[in-house]
Amino acid sequence: MEYAFAIEPQNYQLFENDEEQVEKCQEWGLLSGKASKTKTFYYKGHGLNIVCSIVGFVDKMTAVIQLGNDQLHCIHPSYLKEMQAASYGAKHAAGAEADETGEEAAIHETEAVEAQSVDNGTDVRSDSAAVGESDADAGAAKTVEEMLAEAGFAFDSVESAAAIPEAVEEAADKAEQAEEKPKSKAKKEKAPKLELPEDKVKLIATVKEFTTVPNHFSDNDDEVVIYEAVSITEQGTLVGEAWSSHSATLKKQELEVGDVITFEAKIVAKKLTKHPVPYKINNPAKIKKEEA
Repeated sequence: MEYAFAIEPQNYQLFENDEEQVEKCQEWGLLSGKASKTKTFYYKGHGLNIVCSIVGFVDKMTAVIQLGNDQLHCIHPSYLKEMQAASYGAKHAAGAEADETGEEAAIHETEAVEAQSVDNGTDVRSDSAAVGESDADAGAAKTVEEMLAEAGFAFDSVESAAAIPEAVEEAADKAEQAEEKPKSKAKKEKAPKLELPEDKVKLIATVKEFTTVPNHFSDNDDEVVIYEAVSITEQGTLVGEAWSSHSATLKKQELEVGDVITFEAKIVAKKLTKHPVPYKINNPAKIKKEEA
């Protein structure tokens, strides 16, 4: 079953992980600043009350949700936030009933005012003008939150969007600009996880730099070597960057930046402190410098 009201995004950014989703929902006010994970959200528009998932965004003011039938829909975050209130359905039902009886109530109120003006000899037109001015003052006193909520309707129904030409024109401009970007950028692809051998292997690497990292169990920092272009020679697998302790065995080689060496060692996934180096080389042996 497809929902006719749904406004499917042409170009949008999917969340890469749960952390990015939580951060964006906090920015929109859908989650508290202390939240570490997302929660269940509900879509309550068009007479529905169904669970939905926030899967991405078009821009800062347009969230993309996935409805129960996997259909995508653009919505203003403030409008979605309103829907999470337990009283949302009852409030809007009462609003609809008020719209139906509002005209009748206005007629009775006008008749009462006219009758009172005849008895008191007052001018109904001047009273009506005063009421109009009061309504205008009340309208001017709307909060930013209320105005944002009203603007949110522009992203939830075609009819309300058409009532705000400027918003529609701005959305069209953004969609046109997004279409010009390559579709490959819409969703970033993650690199496949490298499967490391469990035993010692033969490696080749280039010395990139010598540095130190803090050691909380010693007064002195640990000396380390960072390598680049690290490869497992037997498999022809490129590892990239890795690091190892600058052990006494390595110091005997009197290595310099740019030296290419071959050796045997075990390589494991262990990030270097304060450096974006994801793999560690343990106990390198049979070290040999390659001639330039």
